[in-house]
Amino acid sequence: MLFIHEKIRPITIHGGLNINTSHSSLKILQIFFLSTIVFLSLFSACFAETISKAADRVTDNQLIDLNSEKYQLFFQELQDKHTFKKEDLHHLFKEIRINRKVLVLMDRQWESKPYYKYWPLFITPSAVVKGKRKLRTHRQLFDRIEEQFGVDREIIVAIWGIESRFGSNMGGYAIFQSLNTLFDAYPRRSDFFRKELIHFLLLCRENKIDPLSVKGSYAGAFGQAQFMPSSFNEYAVDFDGDSHRDLISSTSDIFASIANYLKKYNWALHGPVFVEIGNSLKTDLLLDTYQKGRKGRMEWRKVAKDQGVTLPRPQNNSQLSIIGLEKTPLLGGGKRFVAGYPNFHAITEYNHSNKYAMAVAEMAEAFKK
Repeated sequence: MLFIHEKIRPITIHGGLNINTSHSSLKILQIFFLSTIVFLSLFSACFAETISKAADRVTDNQLIDLNSEKYQLFFQELQDKHTFKKEDLHHLFKEIRINRKVLVLMDRQWESKPYYKYWPLFITPSAVVKGKRKLRTHRQLFDRIEEQFGVDREIIVAIWGIESRFGSNMGGYAIFQSLNTLFDAYPRRSDFFRKELIHFLLLCRENKIDPLSVKGSYAGAFGQAQFMPSSFNEYAVDFDGDSHRDLISSTSDIFASIANYLKKYNWALHGPVFVEIGNSLKTDLLLDTYQKGRKGRMEWRKVAKDQGVTLPRPQNNSQLSIIGLEKTPLLGGGKRFVAGYPNFHAITEYNHSNKYAMAVAEMAEAFKK
């Protein structure tokens, strides 16, 4: 802060009023500026606290407060609406603790990477070879699935490959602890994980599974298809005829459940998924659609006309989305743009990231080559 001692001189304020500066007026100004800085510092500290990450507000392995109002309401709902017994809930939830790493990972998700760093995590030469081999091994099973569900086999295997490395990595986090951690200590999506925790308890009861035994991802997905509990309850199917939906060890159930998920979002067999449309967008409407993200839509004929490209007709003349994918700086950087078709949109219902959907689509294309 600069205060230069000069000979006292008048300061003219608009309107003709003259004020003579003095030591006392300088003192007042000094106090005012210091007070302003203190206020802004305190405000900044408070603001930083409100946006601090969830992991910063807990310690690892701390006990969850089951006497809190939200847990008491949660237990009451489980008893009244879902007929869980109070003593069973007490036994299951006692000593449940926070897994701080779950919170750290929630704010460090792979989808935040630029696409040129994202896709190589999954689309590797060994993964493509393994996927092709799985397609040959399960050819007859996929014949039946395509006939019944109308979903392309390559897409199913690509999702399987990305979600769990073709079943070899289903995650090592205790799902029950992860869901409780996120319900209790991840305020931004606490309501979502509360619902997932209820779905998880219901599916465990239905399938006679010990909730404490299930391992999966830090975000609560489990099995070879990495379904969230609510997705399991809504989309998982029994395709091997044993009257049991098994997404951990039954390849029939796993593949058919992925297909059923996509079918529910209007997948069209052998329909286009995406089309390359260039390295820049040529109209404001295209740019506006792109900036709206996953939900942005544009009439397909308009996309073709504005961008100067030829596009296949989408099923039901549905609208298209515009996706921008970062290119590596080693090849000049910038973006490549693609038009996303309804099949692409179906994949984003499985995982809301456009980058995820693009990696699935490009892996599936690699299987065909």
